[in-house]
Amino acid sequence: MTIMGVTGSASVVVQSLADLRAKLDDLQRQLGTGQTSDNYAGLGSQRSLVVGLQSQLDAAQGFDDTITMVGTRLSIAQTALTQISQSAQNVQSILVQQDFTLGQNGQTVNQQSAQGELDSILAALDSQDATGYIFSGLATNQAAVDSLDHIMNGNGAQAGFKQVLSERQQADGANGLGRLLIPPPAGTVVTVSEDAAGSPFGLKLAGVNSTLTGTIVAGPAGVPPAISVNVQTNPNAGEMLNLSFTLPDGSSENLTLTATTSNPPGANQFTIGATAAATAANLQAALTTAVSKLADTSLVAASAVAAAKDFFDTDAANPPQRVNGPPFNTATSLIAGTPSNTVTWYTGEAGASPARSTAIARVDPAVTISFGMRANEQGLRNVVKNVAVFAAMSFSANDPNAADQYSALTARLAANFAPSQGTQTVADIQTELVNAQTMANTAKDRHTQSTATLTDFLQKIENVSPDQVGTELLSVQTALQASLQTTAMLSKLSLINYLPIS
Repeated sequence: MTIMGVTGSASVVVQSLADLRAKLDDLQRQLGTGQTSDNYAGLGSQRSLVVGLQSQLDAAQGFDDTITMVGTRLSIAQTALTQISQSAQNVQSILVQQDFTLGQNGQTVNQQSAQGELDSILAALDSQDATGYIFSGLATNQAAVDSLDHIMNGNGAQAGFKQVLSERQQADGANGLGRLLIPPPAGTVVTVSEDAAGSPFGLKLAGVNSTLTGTIVAGPAGVPPAISVNVQTNPNAGEMLNLSFTLPDGSSENLTLTATTSNPPGANQFTIGATAAATAANLQAALTTAVSKLADTSLVAASAVAAAKDFFDTDAANPPQRVNGPPFNTATSLIAGTPSNTVTWYTGEAGASPARSTAIARVDPAVTISFGMRANEQGLRNVVKNVAVFAAMSFSANDPNAADQYSALTARLAANFAPSQGTQTVADIQTELVNAQTMANTAKDRHTQSTATLTDFLQKIENVSPDQVGTELLSVQTALQASLQTTAMLSKLSLINYLPIS
């Protein structure tokens, strides 16, 4: 007969007690934390599912963090754009006020107000968020625009807008006739010609037509272009000669001269002489006077607008343009300004890619939004340059045509603030940013809904029922207590207890 020792049985009992104690500790942890397990291994076959769910939740949180960052940037941008739009409206409203009272600096009060609005616009374009300058494209670490003082007045050897404007007006208005030549008539032939072929400056001949009896008109033709008016016989009173011109800003002007028997003639009239040659001489004198007035009014305004285009319409492929001088009054071409001699008003990144593409964020696995901006976008640039022209121009109280110059300038600028269809405006930029905000907020709403669903599913796997754990805990405690009591009793037993007492 084989007798088994108690050592093996004791080991089993000890292991059983250890298992119950471990079970008790785990249940106490579950009751305290509410979690099924404190590691993935404890989740058994569902651990892969939990890892996947947690990954999706982390991704959603990352997208939401991005959306928050983008939302902050777009909110700041919209505030800046609203301020710019308001400044533009303020200037636009004062352009229609024909209060031409000059101060000591040769400017009206409204022009000085425009300079304040320009300062506000430039400050708005230098807005920043936590990531850097908003309107600098890819170069978020550098300011979007130069200072008002540098832009208007220059910086050392770098010419500012006022200098570029002055040089352009010298080039456009030389000889008092807008670079046109109107020599004395050759017999009965009156001619008017441009002073140089291919020159971008001054008045350009666009056309001529006549109702003058016995007069032959021709042109513009030749190099440089010229118009001829051959007064072969005297016209009748009331008959007219009309010349059309193109100005540096692309606008057009018409000059109409009417034949009259009055002597002296009125404005834009010429006296019919005793002979055709005398009439031609009178026509040439009237034409010279009318062109001189046009050159000192509309051309002055058009030249200022053209100078603003030269200075502000810049990008990576188009540097600022300067009159190729000195001398400026006889210049016949423009030349690109350089960083050493001309202020570049926009100092951010100026690549060829669309402005929106300079900042792209993924706000959903399948959704990206573009929300970059540059201060030299067409809509913003148009505001800056038109306000700058108004703020930069000055007039002479001794010039009898000064009021007409001012009127011609304000009329052009007012029209420029209402751009033609297809031209970008500040409102267009705001709309594009609103669309980006809408897409981001829609994605965030989806994340909120999916996060709630995923979290609920995850909690069902990871969390435990307090009632169920409590019940199990009580059961294990009871079993453990009973086992310990039984073990204690068994530990007191001895073979002596079973041997007879002699």
